[in-house]
Amino acid sequence: MGSALNPINSSIIATAMVPIAADLNVPIGATAVLVSSLYLASAVAQPTAGKLAEVLGPRRIFLSGIVLVLLGGLVGGFGQNLAMLTVARVLIGIGTSAAFPCAMVMIRRRAADVDMDAPPGGVLGGLAIAGMATAAVGPPIGGLLVGAEGWRWAFFINVPVTLIALVMALRWLPKDPPLDRADRSLGTVTDRIDLFGILGFATSMTALVVFLMGLPELDWIALAVFVAAAAPTVWWELGKSAPFFDFRALAANSALIRTYLRQALALVGVYSVLFGMTQWMEAAHGFSTTQAGLLLLPMGAVSALLSHPLARRNLVRGPLIVSALAMLLGSAGIRLLTSHSPAIAIVLVSLIFGVTSAASTVGNQTAVYLEAPPDQIGTVSGLFRTFGYFGTIASSVIGSLVFHDGASDQGLHSLSFVLVAAGVAVLLLTFFDRRLMSRKADAMTGAPNHRDTLTNAANAETTKENHA
Repeated sequence: MGSALNPINSSIIATAMVPIAADLNVPIGATAVLVSSLYLASAVAQPTAGKLAEVLGPRRIFLSGIVLVLLGGLVGGFGQNLAMLTVARVLIGIGTSAAFPCAMVMIRRRAADVDMDAPPGGVLGGLAIAGMATAAVGPPIGGLLVGAEGWRWAFFINVPVTLIALVMALRWLPKDPPLDRADRSLGTVTDRIDLFGILGFATSMTALVVFLMGLPELDWIALAVFVAAAAPTVWWELGKSAPFFDFRALAANSALIRTYLRQALALVGVYSVLFGMTQWMEAAHGFSTTQAGLLLLPMGAVSALLSHPLARRNLVRGPLIVSALAMLLGSAGIRLLTSHSPAIAIVLVSLIFGVTSAASTVGNQTAVYLEAPPDQIGTVSGLFRTFGYFGTIASSVIGSLVFHDGASDQGLHSLSFVLVAAGVAVLLLTFFDRRLMSRKADAMTGAPNHRDTLTNAANAETTKENHA
């Protein structure tokens, strides 16, 4: 439930922007800050929450995040101006960012406790569904809520959901180990989480995201701030024995870098469909906001249905190749769509991208679990989501470029060419990845059987409970 809050909040606002502009008497273009603010907060907060979870405990950080989302829902629901709504979106972005990295830390520690060697595919599949498939649910949910109760419920919906999640977390999530008295001191915590590194990373990423979201116009101030913040941050992190952003470890782990790039490029395709095609359906095809959202709902359903069985098998290379091929096929399908195409053709194209969404998220998420150092799984998982947001932001920039003169068939066809190029890049990053090929060979020559691993883990847990 916690991991689903971020993607749903990312997309649910799309249906509320026009009513917000009308009610608050601001230009429709000004409401774009409600989208960018959550992206920005999430891109920075994901790895930060992961680092905090590693040091202070995942349950503590997750509960803190849920409280922030609850507060953001209330601030936004009662907000009287665009500034209050922007603050609410930032709170929601920071709060929802805690769920995924905290979950990965909990899962990795739990697997270690029961001597599980293979990734717990069923659990990771649930995370994949919550983290990606639910993004397509945002527009139809938003359309129904805004249509029935008004735009404030795009914020208020977080209140009952977070209260339920809070009760569930307090009741069922394992408590974190108590912190030693020395570990609770401000100086010790600041040093262990590398506060300067976090602040430098946050400043750098904020400037970079502002620069990217301003394209095609060049924001030289944002670029200058990025360079000015990034240079001392890199110098500081290279000198730390336990840095927030371990540049040396990341540079040495090229497999992890390729995983990040694959996920970013795949999400360029998925979110171009979610947002770009939505604009086209409304402006060129004449569908209402609710109709456009409902037409994309099957995409989320396909993604959810495929995620769990794929994840349970702990496959990496196969799903990633399928993801790239589906992205190429779907991009070619976009090229065939026109404003006179029947709704079923639009649904079929979106279904193909549902395959891309499921296969890429499952494959890359499993790769992150396998490649991340156990003591850095939170930060590494957070960076995985950060790169996903770079893909989402890139899709927004691409959409603004191809639809510069309006959401037309010509712009949609230009979008298809860009997505074909992204699909080719994903295919190359997967097909020629020697690390993935070696994992495939290991699996064929006697890697631990996942079912046996689960059985052994269950037996180990039963033994521990009996001793207790």
